[in-house]
Amino acid sequence: MTVELIQGLLLAFALVVILMPAYIRLLRAIGMGKRIRAEGPEAHQSKGGTPTMGGLLVIVVVLALFYLLRGFPQRAIIAPLATLLLVGVLGAVDDFLNARTGEGIRARHKMLWLVVVAAVAAFQIQSTYQIDQIAVPFGGVVSIDPWVFILFAAFAIIAASNGVNLTDGLDGLAGGTLIFAFVAFLLIALLNVVPQPDGTLGNQPNVAFLSALIIGALLGFLWFNVHPAQVFMGDSGSLALGATLAVIALITGQILVLPLVGLVFVVETASDIIQIAYFKLTKGRRVFKMAPLHHHFELSGWDEEKITLRFWIVGILAGLLGVTLFLASIDRLQ
Repeated sequence: MTVELIQGLLLAFALVVILMPAYIRLLRAIGMGKRIRAEGPEAHQSKGGTPTMGGLLVIVVVLALFYLLRGFPQRAIIAPLATLLLVGVLGAVDDFLNARTGEGIRARHKMLWLVVVAAVAAFQIQSTYQIDQIAVPFGGVVSIDPWVFILFAAFAIIAASNGVNLTDGLDGLAGGTLIFAFVAFLLIALLNVVPQPDGTLGNQPNVAFLSALIIGALLGFLWFNVHPAQVFMGDSGSLALGATLAVIALITGQILVLPLVGLVFVVETASDIIQIAYFKLTKGRRVFKMAPLHHHFELSGWDEEKITLRFWIVGILAGLLGVTLFLASIDRLQ
């Protein structure tokens, strides 16, 4: 299994690296240059015109390789693959409209699509695994009503999707932190022993393999996305990969470990919520110089590369802590 994971990761990396230059030229040819928001940091204006929608190539490579190497997906792995595809389509349409008109899909329409996909994915996970318990770190397992689980799962998918989307504001930031999060859940999937759809107990090799493909494809993407970026991930990648990360966390039964593994995404989202709430309550005052948090550090004088690398370090440590918490919970149950 380890050999297959490494082979899949390397193949995904190689394909993205080989295909990306031609894909970037295609994006330029069809006018998929990023439009930079006027209210964003002034230093970002120089990034205008950089091709966006790079995440779509990551999605295509991952889905194609999974099908070619594993065949038609089994019921147990349908949810993350379908989420990756359906939310990726939403993000790609948003990227396309934004590049052409400066206005993407309206927020309420985007949220409606996310809600529908998240609800369907949550229902599919529940119907496949018949989940009536949820793992609580250091607390064992607690019972949960199936419909409560579906609502909670849908919320988690939407939250993770938007959290990664908010984090995607600096070169290499979202891509790197996503890699560390997927590495954590790859390890969890290999070490986890959960009820399978056929009623047996076992680990989750297909979930681990999908994670490996995503990691490899993201490493290939980072080759072109580190500062100064030649291509941006766009909503096609950030929304889809964030949602898929949450689905994988749900399938492994470790959704409550996700906020720790994805600590960077949580903090970025929290900073945005705090900024908006405080601005409204105080009629114009701000907690941060600009939200999300990476912009605050940027306006505080930190170099973009320093912010990205330090957030990566936080992501690595959070991933390690998440896996440690998972292992400690297993030991406690045994």
